[in-house]
Amino acid sequence: MLANTLNTNEIKTTAGASLIFSRLSTGVRNTEFALVNEPAGLPHRLLISHQETGSGFLRRRRSVTRFNKTIAGQLDASVGVLGSLYIVADLPIGNMSDNTLINGLSANMMSFYASLGASTTILFDGTGNGAVIMSSGGI
Repeated sequence: MLANTLNTNEIKTTAGASLIFSRLSTGVRNTEFALVNEPAGLPHRLLISHQETGSGFLRRRRSVTRFNKTIAGQLDASVGVLGSLYIVADLPIGNMSDNTLINGLSANMMSFYASLGASTTILFDGTGNGAVIMSSGGI
């Protein structure tokens, strides 16, 4: 289980500064965190949820990690604009004995989003190959 407060380099800004999120609620298979000191009316949230289906060797888990952030509109500041970015893991947990598959896929996704080709530098500024594709709508 995650700590009630996420800090110390767990979540960063594009400038690489740490953000602190505090747990708001925990359900049976979900939890919600809020940015500490978020501006009134402009929530910045982290939501984590899991759903399992099937049984035996056919059992699967669908896990979602989602960030939602509301900012003031750039063309009309009186209107809040919601952005959301999430990652879904859909895994055959009934037919796996360890985390090799999810660990490998996680490494693939994180390196694609946060690096440029063969670089080993982790980029938080949104200039990694995967991040650029997402922001530009490119393929």
